[in-house]
Amino acid sequence: MSTTAVPALDKTFQILDLITASQQPLTAAHIAKQLKLPRSSTHNILQSLLGKHVIYKDSDSRFHLGSYLMYWAGKYEQQQGVIQLFKDLIVQHPVLLQHTVTLSKLDLGEVVFLACHETPAPLGFTFRAGVRVPAVFSATGKALLSTLSMQTIESLYEGIFPQPLTPNGVDNFVSLSAELSAIHESRISLDDGQLREGMYCLGTYIRNASGNAVAGMAVSFLQAEYESKYAEVSAVLIELAEQIEQRLGFKTEHLA
Repeated sequence: MSTTAVPALDKTFQILDLITASQQPLTAAHIAKQLKLPRSSTHNILQSLLGKHVIYKDSDSRFHLGSYLMYWAGKYEQQQGVIQLFKDLIVQHPVLLQHTVTLSKLDLGEVVFLACHETPAPLGFTFRAGVRVPAVFSATGKALLSTLSMQTIESLYEGIFPQPLTPNGVDNFVSLSAELSAIHESRISLDDGQLREGMYCLGTYIRNASGNAVAGMAVSFLQAEYESKYAEVSAVLIELAEQIEQRLGFKTEHLA
């Protein structure tokens, strides 16, 4: 039975699951027979997987799991590592615990929430793992985008700027570029009611051992709190980000 709208994808997963579960490497003929798949489509899928190094073929034309899976596993482990560090270290910062603090990652032109420390304050916005929002309107998104070139950013959106979610939303790449330039100076991004009117968020990015921004954090509060809390919250948010970076192996020489 098909579990997705793409039959070829279902067959690909079936093949990978079979290779994974088998105690012995399998030939293309054996795979096709066990899964009751046409030999031609089995061959095409195996060739595509070989080309990406998801599997490899030995001298007896039997198939094994390949090295590309380590890339996926490494990315997953890295993501989980950031989440755990966020949960472990945020408790050391009472200033942040008074507010809703989110951890996100950039996924093409959107940010995806990974984890959240929530307070009972009524912000009127749902922060939970898996929620996606356009990166250009969110504090974590702007922080992460600030580490990319404008050419790269425009390509993420295929040159078409997303429709603003509120009247406060930035609405073109030139204005976005100005916001991102300011982040370069302070390491702090601002969502001033661009996701939801009346909700302000301050964000920053987290870099890994290679110097790449792999996640962003943001503190959210009501607009009335923003001016009085900005300086203190910004400083502590950067401090937490730097703690997490240190655990991830980031070194300041990456900035040289």
